[in-house]
Amino acid sequence: MPLQLIQQAICYMEEHLYEDINYIEVAKSIHMSNYNFHRTFSFITGMTANEYIRNRRLTLAAQELQATDISVIDAAYKYGYETPESFSKAFSRFHGSTPKQAKQKGARLHLFNPLVIKIILEGGSIMDYRMEHTGPQRFLALAKSFPNEIANDDNDHSIPDFWDECNEKNLIQPMKQLRAEGKKDLYGLCSPTKENESCFDYGIGILIDEDTDVTALEQFTSSGYSIWNTEPNDYAVFECFGSDSGCLGETWSRFFKEFVPQTGYMQTDDSDFEIYFERGRKGLFCELWVPVKKN
Repeated sequence: MPLQLIQQAICYMEEHLYEDINYIEVAKSIHMSNYNFHRTFSFITGMTANEYIRNRRLTLAAQELQATDISVIDAAYKYGYETPESFSKAFSRFHGSTPKQAKQKGARLHLFNPLVIKIILEGGSIMDYRMEHTGPQRFLALAKSFPNEIANDDNDHSIPDFWDECNEKNLIQPMKQLRAEGKKDLYGLCSPTKENESCFDYGIGILIDEDTDVTALEQFTSSGYSIWNTEPNDYAVFECFGSDSGCLGETWSRFFKEFVPQTGYMQTDDSDFEIYFERGRKGLFCELWVPVKKN
């Protein structure tokens, strides 16, 4: 169950705060892929695992600076910083005071306590979904690699910028022309993830099936497009209503916080994707297809 795995991850971080760890080591400790762990943790807790580690270290550093005679330099190295300057900068940004000021009585400091994952019964809101099974699928896609850290980062616009770039260079419309009229849907594809990878691939593509003109595929693949294959899978499918990608992030959050705990399904390390329909329902931003299996 992902909530139990996230609690295990938190315990692991607490036990290894003084060691050189980041989200990659934490993901390995609970046998999740780097990308899925990063995304699951951030959606459930509202922060990344690296942020959690940093906030806990800075909390403990402040307490030790106040309670002991440890020097700023020794505290910097003990809590994972390469230089006293980088430690002081991070410390000041988190606490609003410098490490030297923290040694003085009356210093105002922030306290960031360890997280404890709890299941809380909330109002009976409805989350609509349906289950689908697909056989092997092929897509023609424009794909690009992105660092795992951008997932669920509200300040990062790398993927929307990728869509804008492809539109500005007129790379998407020619793909759509390979599809039959009324079936020119676009897919946003997220790659299957592997345990030790620090990046994931995101692709903008079209489905290759009987409604696709396959005679021109070689021309596209020789021009930088790629063939994206998916294996047979069971999918939980959610409709995302809204005017922008904010509704997609909200759906992912509810997937981890509501759907997974209540249904016993968990996400698998296979391609998930969004479908942007040429002729979608009014107000529908996209459909989110998440590969799942029973826990």
